[in-house]
Amino acid sequence: MTKVIIRNCWFRLLLLGLAGTAMAQGWGQAGFGSNQGSPLSLGEGQGAVHSGPAESLYLQLRSVGLDKARVYHVRDASLDRAAIHITLNDGTIAFTEDVAGRVTGAFFEGDGEVLLMPPDQVERASMSLFTGAAILEEKFLTAYFRFNDDTFRDLQPVLRPAEHSEEFVAQWNQSARNLAEADALELLIAFSRFLPGPGGAPPAANETADGNPRMLHARVENPKLGVFDLYFDSGAAEQIWAGQLKTAAGESYYDVWTSFSPRKTQATAQTGNGILEQGSAQDIIDVSSYRIRTAIKPPTDIHADATLRLNVRRGGYRALLFELSRSLQIQQVEADGHPVEFIHNPAVEGTRLARRGNDLVAVIFAEPLHAGQAVELRFVYGGAVLAEAGGGLMYVGARGIWYPNRGMSMSNFDLEFHYPAGWTLLATGKRQEMAAPAASAEPGEQVTRWVSDRPMPLSGFNLGKYTRVQARTGSVPVEAYAGSGMEHAFPSPRIVEDLPEFPRRRLDARPKPLPITPLPPSPARNAQLVADESGRAIDFFAARFGPYPYASLALTQMPGTSSQGWPGLIYLSSFSFLTREQKLQLRMSAVNETLSGQVIAHETAHQWWGDLVTWSTYHDQWMMEALANYSSLMMLESEDPARFRQAMDKYRDDLLQKNKDDVPLMQAGPVTFGSRLSCSQFPSGYEAISYGRGTWLFHMLRYMMRDAERKAGGRARGSQSAANPDEPFIRALRKFRERYQGKAVTTRELFGVFEQELPRSMWYEGKNSLDWFYQGWVNGTSIPNFELHDVQYVQRADSTTVTGSILQKSASANLVTAVPVYAAVSGKTVLLGRVFADGPETPFHLTAPAGTRKVVIDPYQTLLARTH
Repeated sequence: MTKVIIRNCWFRLLLLGLAGTAMAQGWGQAGFGSNQGSPLSLGEGQGAVHSGPAESLYLQLRSVGLDKARVYHVRDASLDRAAIHITLNDGTIAFTEDVAGRVTGAFFEGDGEVLLMPPDQVERASMSLFTGAAILEEKFLTAYFRFNDDTFRDLQPVLRPAEHSEEFVAQWNQSARNLAEADALELLIAFSRFLPGPGGAPPAANETADGNPRMLHARVENPKLGVFDLYFDSGAAEQIWAGQLKTAAGESYYDVWTSFSPRKTQATAQTGNGILEQGSAQDIIDVSSYRIRTAIKPPTDIHADATLRLNVRRGGYRALLFELSRSLQIQQVEADGHPVEFIHNPAVEGTRLARRGNDLVAVIFAEPLHAGQAVELRFVYGGAVLAEAGGGLMYVGARGIWYPNRGMSMSNFDLEFHYPAGWTLLATGKRQEMAAPAASAEPGEQVTRWVSDRPMPLSGFNLGKYTRVQARTGSVPVEAYAGSGMEHAFPSPRIVEDLPEFPRRRLDARPKPLPITPLPPSPARNAQLVADESGRAIDFFAARFGPYPYASLALTQMPGTSSQGWPGLIYLSSFSFLTREQKLQLRMSAVNETLSGQVIAHETAHQWWGDLVTWSTYHDQWMMEALANYSSLMMLESEDPARFRQAMDKYRDDLLQKNKDDVPLMQAGPVTFGSRLSCSQFPSGYEAISYGRGTWLFHMLRYMMRDAERKAGGRARGSQSAANPDEPFIRALRKFRERYQGKAVTTRELFGVFEQELPRSMWYEGKNSLDWFYQGWVNGTSIPNFELHDVQYVQRADSTTVTGSILQKSASANLVTAVPVYAAVSGKTVLLGRVFADGPETPFHLTAPAGTRKVVIDPYQTLLARTH
């Protein structure tokens, strides 16, 4: 998959319960940089704070040093947190100075060991990919610990006064101060319960409904692996993880080696870093609505006033976390009309949060929130998030979320924009007629208002000097907005043609190829093709998945190579406004041109999959990308089966490509790893696996269900490639949409719907369950190849009995695959049935038409399998 057709997903990967933290490599480096300016500075790399007791606590937590009076010799001490086992065999340990009357950290030098055993084959494979071993069992020389519990007290029995304590502190104190920064926000959330109440009153007794989660972060230095992190958080959805900051090709990645929970738990803690994105304590509050008033000042600035209506579901919390673009600076936060403290904390280098351009904002309330409380929270902020790209186009927040956000939860949006004359603005929601100019409007200023007609998971806008065209599909208006030209950075097409030069004197002179530069493409001239293509996609999807979910759809040109979908609004890369011929002039290969041509339908499909129905945790995000992608490819399959096959082959081949260490990309992990897949070993892992393998998984599931119903004489009819609206896969997706619209869903919930349409012949071991498919294919990485072995034919009066074995190679031992077996008779192929290949070799016994002398496996390539 080329960059041109990769859908940028930064806006969907929001703060969904973050677990863990990281720091820049090297003990002498601060995790967020070592700027020494004023704590109130809004400069890059520093935390912006609003002065008050929370600021004082935060600044202490982010710079706390070692206490000369707390340096000890330690021997045979253990720090055990669930599956993490840390042993301090022999060495010196210094604990940190008090913060809020508590010891929150320690620095160790000596002989230590760590043991971490991932719980299953998938997590052990991930650990092995990064460390070379399925179990993390390593010694360490130095370690920095951070905790929010009674670790210091618990270790007292094994501590003895150390010699040379002052020298030890002098050697390691600055490193400890630098390393303290990364956990400061996490600890502020935990210790906010100790902050004074209104008027300096003593803190209220505000233990949360779930107690106060325990946290331990260990950053250890290992001779073989270097510096890496271990993390335990009892309140996180995944309580344990380990990982490491790495650099590849000049880019920073945080490699998550493993992440899991020893027991199933509900996320109750808010953690302030952004390594993982998983379930987020969304049950703490709901954001029922946003009202955002935004003044846009091209070419760079916006100024916004956002009011959020919060409904508190779980009480006891003094602080809440939000995500916001690092380019936007907050001037003020109010709760129910009263100013409250806030801290704008930079994201950790290399994390998904940092890579998508966002930071974390902590809002600290005067008193603990209580269940059932309604809070109106107001943010005033602004900054330079726009950039003029040329051709009448603007980069609108190329990276980062433009309003304070807590994740992918459904909310209502009321947006008002003020912007100069001569520009066109499109936003999510339905445009409202304004009877009179807004009272706050300046002379010559345009004002528009956009209101969501149903709850949406997120909201966006785009700005440009556009030409507008319209198509209509049923009652849905589809509009395309395009600039007069391409952005300045757009590549120039060049073609080479054989044209004669001026006559030469030599008799053997031949025409010489000359480069010809075609006229620059005109997006506005091609805009109608874009609108029409999206309209056709809406018709195709509505016939299968139910009505288009919003009042209208606007497709707007966006500079760059990435496209993004929002409810009722799509940003389309300038490449989508090229004709097929123009793309080929850019030296785009035929298959990449095919995939690029699917972007419009893919983004349109996201109106159903990703916007109307969204995902629950990072383990489930693959569903929406793969469903949108496969929906667009079903449309291609119905129109051009050869190009569909070309695209599917490309996805398979990409998964088998090897990196510099000769490791195939498919081993980055299963689709359920989500954002973890993009790592230093495989920077494009998320796109290749979520799109490529995910698309193949739905293709396999669709044909498996379809073949079974056809074999049983069921309802599904039609050609081999037509996406029949009545086939079981499509029926299941309609049910899925009806049941879960407006909700965040898990992969298990989606498969529960598929099981309701699963034909009985696909009941593995007699069970109406797709667990075998989930465990082996969704939560696995194999791409097997299949062979027939020892096939025997016994001719009978009116049939042929076929026996033999199916060999399943290059696969995990527990992989189960429903393999289609066909008879080749009189120049035709006849489906005999599907055989559950369970393990390396599976016998079969099938009945074929009389005269059958040959059987073949999967002639229509419905399995993700190696072809050689």
